[in-house]
Amino acid sequence: MLPTIALVGRPNVGKSTLFNRLTRSRSALVADFPGLTRDRQYGQGRVGERSFVVIDTGGFEPVAKDGILKEMARQTLQALDEADIVIFLVDGRAGVTPQDTRIADLLRRRNRAVYLAVNKTEGMNDARVTAEFHELAIGTPYAISAAHGDRVNALVEMALEETFPLREPADADDADDGLDAPSPAADHAADDSDEAEFVPAPPPRIKIAIVGHPNVGKSTLVNALLGEERVIAFDQPGTTRDSIYLDFEHKNRDYTLIDTAGVRKRGKVTESIEKFSVIKTLQAIEDANVVVFMVDATEGVSDHDVQLASFVQDAGRALVVCLNKWDVADAEARKKLKDDCERKLYFVDYAETLAISAKTRQGLDKVMAAAYKAYLAAFKKLTTPKLTRALQDAIVKQQPPRAGTIRPKMRYAHQGGSNPPIVVIHGTSLNRISDTYKRYLERFFLDAFELKGTPLRLELRTGHNPYAETDKSGRRRR
Repeated sequence: MLPTIALVGRPNVGKSTLFNRLTRSRSALVADFPGLTRDRQYGQGRVGERSFVVIDTGGFEPVAKDGILKEMARQTLQALDEADIVIFLVDGRAGVTPQDTRIADLLRRRNRAVYLAVNKTEGMNDARVTAEFHELAIGTPYAISAAHGDRVNALVEMALEETFPLREPADADDADDGLDAPSPAADHAADDSDEAEFVPAPPPRIKIAIVGHPNVGKSTLVNALLGEERVIAFDQPGTTRDSIYLDFEHKNRDYTLIDTAGVRKRGKVTESIEKFSVIKTLQAIEDANVVVFMVDATEGVSDHDVQLASFVQDAGRALVVCLNKWDVADAEARKKLKDDCERKLYFVDYAETLAISAKTRQGLDKVMAAAYKAYLAAFKKLTTPKLTRALQDAIVKQQPPRAGTIRPKMRYAHQGGSNPPIVVIHGTSLNRISDTYKRYLERFFLDAFELKGTPLRLELRTGHNPYAETDKSGRRRR
C-alpha cells in the first residue's frame, strides 16, 4: 500500500503547484486566482526511489457555514481522513493569517503526521521567513518553493522516512522471486502477435470522461457511480473547474472516471479560469477511451451540445449519450428531446442513447454497460480476411460510382488502429471515391462487425500503377 500525502492550506498558497511538481504533470490547474481548486484530486508522486499517492485539495476554510466553501471544506476533511501524511502549506510572503491559525488548530486535533511547509520563499532567508510560523505550534516550519522546486524533495523524503521508514527485505533471494516470471498479459500479447502491428493492446484501466454543458449533472452522476460524495455537486453552474480523475472498480473491472468542467458557449467563456477549464475538458476527451455525453432532458439539445458532440466525434472517441433529468421532464419535453437527438445528433447515431436520472440513480447500470460495450467496440480486433470479405460484400451491394471513365477498384482491407477502429483499404484510383461512398462504407463496417458505440475511420491507399508513366507502345514517358 502506497503512503498517501494530502496537501492542505488556505486558498492560493501553492497547493496545486506543489501537486503538479510531485506528480510531474500539469494535472491541476494553476493560476494566480484564489479558490481555483474545489474538488480533491489524486495523483501518483515519486521522490527518489519512493512512490506515494498525493491529494490536492481546495482552499480550506474550517469554519465555513454554507455554500461552496462548506462543500470545499468537506472535501478537504475527507482527504485528511484518507491521508497518512499531511503537508500544511502556508505563504511565506504573506505571513501568518487568521485562517492559517484556524487550520493549524484543526490539524492538531487530527491523528496525522503534519509537516508545515512555508511556500514561496525563493530568494529569501530561510530562518527569517520561517520564524513567525513557529507560533502555529504545528511543528518545525520548512522553507520551500513549489514553483522552483527548492527543498521540496528533501521535505517529502523526510516525511516519508519518518512515517514509513524503508526496511530491507528479510531474504534478498525471496525478494527477487517472480520478477522474471511472465505475466498473463504478456502471454496474451504473445498469442496475438500477428495482430500487434495493427491494434495496440487495450489499456488495463478504462477511462470514461463525463462531459456536457454546465449544471447538466456530471458531478452528480460521478458521485452516484462511485457511491459517495466524491466531487462537489452544487446547484450552481461552473462548480467543477478542473478535470478530476477518479479510480474505481465496477463488476471486477478497473475504471477511471473523469469529471470535467462544464463547457459553455464560446461567447460566454470570459474568465481566464474558464478558458483553462475548457482546455482541460477537451484534453480529457482526447485522453479518454469512452465519453459519456450528458444532455439536460428538460432543456433539449442546444447548438452548443451539437458543437461539443462534434468535438467528441472528431476526436474519434467511443460515445454514450445520456439524457439526464429524465424523471423531471414532462411528456412534451421528452418528445422534443427525442426529435432533437434524431435531427441534431444524427452524426453520432452509432452511440447508444439512454434516459437516466443521476439524482435518483435511474439507469446507472445501463450507463456502465453501454460504456463497456462501446469500449470493447473501440478496441475490437478485426482480422484481414473478415475485413476483406466485408469489403467485397459492401461492393456487391453497392459499387463505388464512376469518376468520369474510371471506376475505383478496392482490393483488400486490414485494420490500421483502434480507439477508434481504423480500416485501411488498398486498391486503385481510391482518391476518386466520394465522401458519400466513404460514409456508406463506414456504416457498412460498423453494422457488419456490430461496433455499437464507436465511430470508425477509413484510410484509402492507392497502389502504384506501373503503366501510368508509359505511352501506348509501352515506352516510358519522358
